[in-house]
Amino acid sequence: MLGSVTLVRHGETAWSASGQHTGRTDIPLTEVGERKARALRERLASAAFDRAFASPLKRAMRTCELAGFGELAKADPDLLEWDYGDYEGRKTSEILAERPGWRLFRDGCPHGEQPADVGARADRVIARLREKDDRAIVFSSGHILRVLAARWLGLAPSEGRLFKLDTASVSILGYEHDKSEPVIALWNQV
Repeated sequence: MLGSVTLVRHGETAWSASGQHTGRTDIPLTEVGERKARALRERLASAAFDRAFASPLKRAMRTCELAGFGELAKADPDLLEWDYGDYEGRKTSEILAERPGWRLFRDGCPHGEQPADVGARADRVIARLREKDDRAIVFSSGHILRVLAARWLGLAPSEGRLFKLDTASVSILGYEHDKSEPVIALWNQV
């Protein structure tokens, strides 16, 4: 049996709704976020998982709980969202007004993480996930999950820019024929 990894982005927060970069600021889900996280329980009810992991931040942990995996999940600090440093809480349009041409997945953040830093964390998560050929589910935030998908495929961390990911979305990483052929089996299902 080849393993698979289901990725779940946390439900909506006030900052995800407004477009603010939310890295390490530990803010809760909105009412809409809570409702969509509860809806994940039904969407995921037919799937069985052997392991569950979540970012230790409350938006991911709460989504995990409401989806029905709170007791199974282990908090994993490598699943923390990108550390945006000086850009924490800021919108891309504000950053671009100061730094024209800036791109997160290429340039990273001053006093925060660079793409290679996030890629190294994603690689550690993938190594742990690939230790067993089972079904795992992961709850975290958009940019780290996008980098994780890129690294799953053997792409550079910067290629996470290619994968749009909505709140309360479900994606699945797996394999085509064997472990030498990693694939994205499902992406950004809402």
